[in-house]
This record gives sequence, C-alpha cells and structure tokens, in this order.
Amino acid sequence: MILNIFFLLFGLGLILVGANILTDGASAIAKRWGVSDLVIGLTVVAFGTSAPELTISFISALNGSTEMAIGNVVGSNIFNILVIVGMTALFSPIKIGKGIMTKEIPLVILSALVLLVMGNTPMLDGAAEPMISRSDGIILLLFFLIFMRYTFSQAKNGTEADTDSPTGVKDMPLWRAILYIAGGLAGLIYGGDRFVAGASGIASALGVSDAIIGLTIVAAGTSLPELATSITAAVKGKSGMAVGNVIGSNIFNIFMVLGTTATVRPLAFGSISNLDLLVLFGSCLLFWFFGWFFRQRTITRIEGAVMVLLYIAYVIVLIRQTGAL
Repeated sequence: MILNIFFLLFGLGLILVGANILTDGASAIAKRWGVSDLVIGLTVVAFGTSAPELTISFISALNGSTEMAIGNVVGSNIFNILVIVGMTALFSPIKIGKGIMTKEIPLVILSALVLLVMGNTPMLDGAAEPMISRSDGIILLLFFLIFMRYTFSQAKNGTEADTDSPTGVKDMPLWRAILYIAGGLAGLIYGGDRFVAGASGIASALGVSDAIIGLTIVAAGTSLPELATSITAAVKGKSGMAVGNVIGSNIFNIFMVLGTTATVRPLAFGSISNLDLLVLFGSCLLFWFFGWFFRQRTITRIEGAVMVLLYIAYVIVLIRQTGAL
C-alpha cells in the first residue's frame, strides 16, 4: 500500500512537471514561428492543462482500465466545476461575460449531454453494455475540431475580450525548447505509467473499483493544474480567468481526451453509472444557472460554497457505495 501511494504521488509529480515544461517548450517554439500569445493560449497552454487527463486516460485504456480512463475525465470535470469554480468564488466573486454565458457554457453543457447519451446506449439502442466506441471517439474529435474552429473565429473577431488575456510566453533558445518538449513528454509518459500503477494498486488494496479511484483520487490529482491556475488568478483579482480555464479544460477533456483515447481503444463505462454522468450534467447546468440568476452573471461566495458542499456530498455518496461508511 505504501509503495502504491509513493507511485501515485511520484507519478503525479512527474505528470505536473512534465506538462508544465512541455507547455513552456512548445510555447517558445510557437513564439519563434511568429504565433501570437492569444493563439498559443488557446491551443498549447489549453492542451497543457489537459495533458495530465490525456496521459492518465490513454495509459489506463492501454492497460485495460477503461473505467479509470472515463472516470478520470468525468471526475475531473465535476471537480473543475464544483470545486475549482466554487473555491475561486469563495476567494473572489466571479463575474462572467454575457458571451461566455450564451456561447461557451452551453458548449460545456453540450459536452456533458453527449457523454450522458453515450453512457446510455443499452437503453437507447439495445447495446450489450455502455461504451464509447471508435466511431463515437471520432465523433467526439469532430466536436473538438468544431470547438477549436469556433474558438479561433472568436479570437479573430476580437470577442475574446470577455476573458483575461493569456500571459506572455517565455523566450528560450531552440535547443532548450526541444529539450523541454522531450523531457516533458518523458515525464508525462513515465509519470502516467507510475500513477496508473499506484492508483490501480490502491483500488485493489481498498477493494474498490478503478471507476471510484478514477472519479476521486485520480480526478482531483489531474485537476491540480487547473486548481492552481484558478486560485492564483483569483488572488491576483482575475477571477474571470478561472471561468475560461474550467470551460476550456472540460471541453478538452470530453471531446479531445476521450475522443483520442476511444479512437485508439473503445472505452467501456463499466461501473461509471448514471449517477456520475447526471452529477456532471447537473453541475454544468448549475454553473450556468448560478451565472444567470440571483446576482446576474456573478457567481457569489454563497453560490461557491454551495458548489463545494455539493461536491463533498457527491464524494460521500461514492464512498458509501463502497461500503466504507
């Protein structure tokens, strides 16, 4: 058990460091090619914050732990909305631009709805078990391409003013940028392997499914980059950055991470239940509802506290399902 915990923490550390230096290296090379900070922020940096989820889900699927692959994404997205947005609002009430409320958050709701539909294929079309097939994976990737096209069109039209501008990109020599990319990839791959091994070992030792570990420990661990970014932004008085961070991450996780992973290997939902998918869909609706009502287009500290408490309640329900409570 102690060795598994070590693998979990060691792997997570390598993943977070690897994602960070990979993003720095890729951003520096993109900058050398004349790519703007905005485009880098919309692509390289956004991918970097989702790299932990992609690494864990991909390696989990290759190792046969498809429940952990899906649970990681579902759990991360629930964590992103209820905990990250909730905690950020506790630090500083979040003011949300009208464009985000009418365009971006509905896309987050759509991504959760698509996953809910895919998780109910036995009821809808008589399939033997709920699964994200290769064709489903391709559909998710097509949704992702549509989202990226929309994002670039918004940036080109100047409507990105609703969110904070991305920070400047570090300048570095070409050899160092290449070294950062290679080192970052190595950290992601090896760290992901150790993290999945540790998480699976803990699941076996506790007698719980890979799905539960994926929905909780793995999900919270892979969401650390988003949590750190959002809390830092709130402390600096840029709480609006947290909204864009969460929106981008949630859409990346479902459309790009699950799409890529399922295209390589079909993903069975296993013990990922409708409870988990409905909590994800409901948290997305709550995010939109809190933004529109009460104090219009502002998520208050009270609403943030409600979101965090709902996440705690959800985790308690998951633990009770294992018989630990």
